[in-house]
Amino acid sequence: MLFNRHYFGEGIHMTARRKNLLSGILFGLGLVAFIDETIFHQLLHWHHFYDKETTDIGLISDGLFHAFSWFATIGGLFMFADLRRRQSLIVMRWTGGVLAGAGAFQLYDGTIQHKLMGLHQIRYVENVYIYDWIWNVTAVLMLLSGMYFILREKRKQAG
Repeated sequence: MLFNRHYFGEGIHMTARRKNLLSGILFGLGLVAFIDETIFHQLLHWHHFYDKETTDIGLISDGLFHAFSWFATIGGLFMFADLRRRQSLIVMRWTGGVLAGAGAFQLYDGTIQHKLMGLHQIRYVENVYIYDWIWNVTAVLMLLSGMYFILREKRKQAG
């Protein structure tokens, strides 16, 4: 049966369903982090990953953040390629993982990094809360959409 296959070599076993989900989550997390870093950090210059220091430190923190997003994206895509090679790709589950990973990262960024830790704001303007609401509502919508796809695939598999 397709879903009884195990992956990841000796000692670490992962079913195809779990690998689809993890691949999607990594790709979604890396993709939304990459978009955030490219658009808001580099193109618009609204903030750096870490804004409590000099511009040089901010640029270094952006570089580390960019490396993180790159490795998450590439890791997710390597897993995706392996799933396709093994003919174990479950598109609905993977898509749910992408949306859930993207939404979870954006919600973490908007609540923990922006507000609790104060590493940076979305934009340094008088009414930043408008940006916060748009950022976090978008994150919740992506997260809920991802959960919908994941649960829909699970019900389809069970039924």
